[in-house]
Amino acid sequence: MELRYTPEEVAFRDELRQVFQSKIPAEIRRKVSEGRHLEREDIATAHRILHAEGLATPNWPVQWGGKDWTPVQRYIYTEEIQRNAVPMPLSFNVAMVGPVIANFASEEQKKRFLPATASLDIWWAQGFSEPGAGSDLASLKTSARREGDTYIVNGQKTWTTLGQHADWIFLLVRTDPAAKKQQGISFLLVDMKTPGITVRPIITIDGAHEVNEVFFDEVKVPVGNLVGEENKGWDYAKFLLSNERTNIARIGLSKEKLARVKERAKETPAGDGTLWDDPDFRRRVAIAEIELKALEITQMRVVAAQRSRAADKPDPNSSILKIKGSELQQMATELMVTVAGPYAAPMPSHSHNEPPVGPDWADAVAPQFFNFRKTSIYGGSNEIQRNIIAKAFLGL
Repeated sequence: MELRYTPEEVAFRDELRQVFQSKIPAEIRRKVSEGRHLEREDIATAHRILHAEGLATPNWPVQWGGKDWTPVQRYIYTEEIQRNAVPMPLSFNVAMVGPVIANFASEEQKKRFLPATASLDIWWAQGFSEPGAGSDLASLKTSARREGDTYIVNGQKTWTTLGQHADWIFLLVRTDPAAKKQQGISFLLVDMKTPGITVRPIITIDGAHEVNEVFFDEVKVPVGNLVGEENKGWDYAKFLLSNERTNIARIGLSKEKLARVKERAKETPAGDGTLWDDPDFRRRVAIAEIELKALEITQMRVVAAQRSRAADKPDPNSSILKIKGSELQQMATELMVTVAGPYAAPMPSHSHNEPPVGPDWADAVAPQFFNFRKTSIYGGSNEIQRNIIAKAFLGL
């Protein structure tokens, strides 16, 4: 494929860039750029602005608010939203449950859920991982037994990101305990206000409340909230995770972070000059940029191939993007730690709301470094992705 944009694609990119830079509040974009914690209202504000501009759900079917864009235009959209430090539309809605509902749900479910999912009138959470079923997700034990027109759900989910804000949760549950583990799983949509649901926070090493445990005790879910066919949930989960892994590549995000690394390095004193004068540091940045360019070209090949791939079929190439994308995001945060030097170390004064020691931007470096350790784990660990690649491409 042609790796240079056409004049029309350049104009499309510039139009998006203008929207992202002028419509999204500067304070929200600053938080994203510096890796600071986003409040619920920050995420909701950005999502709703993008929805009002018709830019929240471009990858959905057109009849449900999607855009009839080319694969290259879709790629440009993702890169520009990340490079301009705009919060992505809530991924649980836009990249996960929305496409599953659009591709596999009944017409009634589509009409009921898709408009509210696009507008963020429903905030979704993901109920996949369990204490004993993370990378080996098919080992999940949360059960749903059917009693007439109701499923009774019992079990526990963990690492439920932003579950404290959620209105609904999409669940993988075991509906046939006698079947082989991948064949007895169903996909349910559950109202978080249903009696029997308990959300308990997990405070991470950076002191943030981002993830949660969610418990289900005899929770009654209408059979009408089953997506697709009973015991076919694993197929829908593979489709969802393929979308998630592609998004995890986040090339635009890595570009923005590396640009910020270079900018800060040129301002940071070192020896008789700045850190950017250090050839070893420049070598590390160059390695990251070269690997990022290779990943970008790989993603563009995958984007081009999407024209001939059925929408409901998972793409094993997404595992390649997930592995390298997550590694490069971690590499960028490691470089920023080098730039911040001793100011990246968490200071005791931070817990007392006192001003940070050193430059203001360095205050967010350590939390961001810790937070990005998870990118090689969520969406299926990188070890699992290598197994998928071995089976799909090497026949092992």
